Amino acid sequence: MANRRRGEVPLALGGRTYTLCLTLGALAELEDALTAGDLVGLADRLTTGRPRTADLVAILGAALRGGGHALDDDEVRRLPLAGGLDAVVDALGEVLAAAFGEAPPANPPAERGAESRV
Repeated sequence: MANRRRGEVPLALGGRTYTLCLTLGALAELEDALTAGDLVGLADRLTTGRPRTADLVAILGAALRGGGHALDDDEVRRLPLAGGLDAVVDALGEVLAAAFGEAPPANPPAERGAESRV
């Protein structure tokens, strides 16, 4: 179960609930993967421009690994998105906001992506 006080965000994909979390190691991984240079560059990169699918895979992969899931980026690319990308993008927005110091939403969904289960 995700602990929002620790910056963890739940995400349901393919009938399984994952915990996303951006730890210091995950942020360092993102700096490298997105060639951001440093934490300020990473924040700038994530808040400006339009993200590519490869960016979403990198962020999701780092957040999954930070949440304790041993998935490499190839496994992340193969995760099913039966209900669309909205649940993933929303969860990534929450985990990034938590990592960069924004408060979690007052009434977060209990299990993001659950409605996309088939």
